[in-house]
Amino acid sequence: MIKIGIIGGSGMDDPNLLDSYEKVDVMTPYGHPSSSITQGTISGIPIAILARHGKKHQIMPTNVNNRANIWALKHIGCSHIIATTAVGSLKEEVKPGDLVLIDQFIDRTTKRHKTFYDKDRVCHIPMAEPFCDKLRNILIQTSQELMINTHPKGTVVTVEGPRFSTKAESNMFRMWGADIINMSTVPEVVLAREAGLCYASVAMSTDYDCWRESTEAVTFEEVLRVMKENSEKVKRLILTAIPRIAHLECKCKEDINSSLI
Repeated sequence: MIKIGIIGGSGMDDPNLLDSYEKVDVMTPYGHPSSSITQGTISGIPIAILARHGKKHQIMPTNVNNRANIWALKHIGCSHIIATTAVGSLKEEVKPGDLVLIDQFIDRTTKRHKTFYDKDRVCHIPMAEPFCDKLRNILIQTSQELMINTHPKGTVVTVEGPRFSTKAESNMFRMWGADIINMSTVPEVVLAREAGLCYASVAMSTDYDCWRESTEAVTFEEVLRVMKENSEKVKRLILTAIPRIAHLECKCKEDINSSLI
């Protein structure tokens, strides 16, 4: 049975989007998730919404309990996850307000639990294609139909945070071939694959990272302003895509079967 977990914000944490919703608290072997989980349905499809940084955005990136978040969504029956994330742009063509359907990541985090299997067993989960192609393609096609300015692929570099990059770092990430930068995708996407969940991420460019000399240095206030202006397009994309995911089958759930030692 399909049940879609939605992680993040971007206006999707509005319980009024759901039919007959309820909030549930889940305790996991890894502690509490970032927030209670709001459950209901959209177009008859079961939905579970979790706020990655807490309901009041009080949890900094390093302290997000990613293992608890993914475990909780799996525990209540989620089969798919659509994550939303604010990102900085590392490319001129990825303008503030654009969406990116990420297909690759570069991991620059240093302090996070990145696997469920850190005792007794070792997991070598394949990550050559870290995001579910079938789920991504539904989101790509839907964004095209809605005429939302969306980049169908992109590489995100996830940094530890909570600080923003130096210009030297920002330019280095550009030389590495990264398109956007954030603080949240890793290890969330990795844990989702270990849990056998199909995972796709809708990234919203809120600013040009500090590499761009002609742009003033990014501030969190500016990030919030652009996020607010563009949250409606993210909401519209996800709401339109949800009914199309109802019969989606892929092999994401099978990778774990051949990855454990």
